Amino acid sequence: MSDLLQIVNDLTSEGVTVYFAKESLTFSGGDSPIDKLMLQMLAAFSEFEVSMIKSRQREGIAAAKGRGVLFGAKPKLTSEQVLDIRARVGQGETKAALAIEYGVSRQTVYTALARA
Repeated sequence: MSDLLQIVNDLTSEGVTVYFAKESLTFSGGDSPIDKLMLQMLAAFSEFEVSMIKSRQREGIAAAKGRGVLFGAKPKLTSEQVLDIRARVGQGETKAALAIEYGVSRQTVYTALARA
């Protein structure tokens, strides 16, 4: 809310007229107390709406996790592949060559070995 008020104040002090099309509100600098109140109410409602969206999103994620939904990308390597890579690295094969063979990046190989 404070960011919106500051931006509008900065723009209007430079002589810019700020127009909110959806709300049909215009701010030009020497605004009346009612105009300032309307801007503050607009900012407050916007902030409230964003916080409600975030709250519903958190609730939805918690409900999905409760149902067992998994988030994020699927692992690129199976546990068997990671064990094979670990054994082959122990035998002296390079991680870069193994990454090419398995069709993944070197970082994926490093990450998989660090987690195993």
